[in-house]
Amino acid sequence: MLSTSVYPLANPKGVTLECEMCQKTAHIMCSRCRVTYYCDTAHQEADWHGIHEKICQLLIPVRTPLPFLSSTNEREHSKAQLVQRQKHLIDLTRTVAQKLLFEGKHERAIPGALQSLRFATTVYGSLSAELVPSQLLLAEAGIGLGRLDEAEEYLSQAQWTVMKTKECINAVQYKLFRNLGLFYTAKCDYDKALWCFADDIYHATQVFGVSDIHTAGGYYHMANVFYQQEKMDIADSLYSEVTNIWKTFLGELVETEIQKSLWKAGISSPAPGTSLVDFADVFDEAQEAEAVKVLHAIFDLRNQELLVKKGKIGSIAHTLAMLYYLFMDFNKATEYGELALENTELNVQDKNEISTIQRLLEMSKKALSYPGGKGPSPYDWANTC
Repeated sequence: MLSTSVYPLANPKGVTLECEMCQKTAHIMCSRCRVTYYCDTAHQEADWHGIHEKICQLLIPVRTPLPFLSSTNEREHSKAQLVQRQKHLIDLTRTVAQKLLFEGKHERAIPGALQSLRFATTVYGSLSAELVPSQLLLAEAGIGLGRLDEAEEYLSQAQWTVMKTKECINAVQYKLFRNLGLFYTAKCDYDKALWCFADDIYHATQVFGVSDIHTAGGYYHMANVFYQQEKMDIADSLYSEVTNIWKTFLGELVETEIQKSLWKAGISSPAPGTSLVDFADVFDEAQEAEAVKVLHAIFDLRNQELLVKKGKIGSIAHTLAMLYYLFMDFNKATEYGELALENTELNVQDKNEISTIQRLLEMSKKALSYPGGKGPSPYDWANTC
């Protein structure tokens, strides 16, 4: 993180350089991209760790004035390229901010959320529904930091946009109701929170289905409210549903990775027209962070016997084992796999479940036997399978 001093009086007439974080007069500039400004080093450091480190060089073509082009086609092409770059930055900054929120790093999430809101405003205008996801990120950061007045302001902006904009769809509305649920939970208004999470689940179901990981977030937050109300039977049932949704999703991804290894090794051939989805294409950084947060929270509740443990700790442990297998953290995959196997053999005695866990454990342990614990070649994986 490097900076260069700038002098406001030296700016061209009518040009005011503003801080990226607070919009006050800027006194320093990022010396790497030279298109981003700050009022002081504290705000530069906050922005750097929050998002700027990831987008520093990407900002140069976006914030550099377009060259003069005599051809109409060239000008239109140049503008189209600029919009595509801005849209990429919207997606990137939102993903980074959401990941930090799932990790509990609410302060660090703010710069990325602010950047996504600015770019969304530039691309879509100040009244578009495309601004709502960014407003909700800022609201969630405020809730996490206990700044409920600030969170309420962003939530009000998002609600107004949803009500006034015809383009708002279920994919936007479920996020709004989820954040409203979090807001009322923070205020200990549990009845309103439950109504909002019910609306969250309804709208998510319309887009993704009942048993999708996007919908599971609503179940999880609703379970947290029932847990705080000490309605343990309902909370336990919802936590189990969340576990089952993630278990099914991760199980399909693990099986896909195994099949890809078999194909690469030439052990089997795909059926005509078959295509296997890449892990990275369906599971971004934010979703990875969500999985870690949610599944570990449920595991801890069961492991500490704050919820039913017998017969259920095996399922959540199996789910975590698959998650870490996909992350290629084979030590943790083995640790949770062994716990899952022990509990399932003792309490569930489901032969198919036991066989699946044993297979996962075998592959994880084999991966640890290779240098660096990075796993064997596709041919070796195939032999293991």
